[in-house]
Amino acid sequence: MTIYVGNLSYKATEEDLKEVFSDYGTVKRVQLPIDRESGRVRGFAFVDMAEEAQEEAAIDALDGAKWMGRDLRVNKARPKEIPNRRSNNRDR
Repeated sequence: MTIYVGNLSYKATEEDLKEVFSDYGTVKRVQLPIDRESGRVRGFAFVDMAEEAQEEAAIDALDGAKWMGRDLRVNKARPKEIPNRRSNNRDR
């Protein structure tokens, strides 16, 4: 499972996120997407932890928590939806 962390401060770094999430277990990976045009962080991140129980504990504790002046949104990440390129009119 991957954790989605939204409403992040633009000043947040991967190290900042590792430090916060390590209170709940072993952080395997932090991904902090960067905007291609501006070069700034995009205001959200993805965090993977070693065990699902650790991820659940982090979600429960951090969702809605105030951090770096913002109210965090923390939940299970959903798979990115891929648009269907097939035409719905192919039977005509």
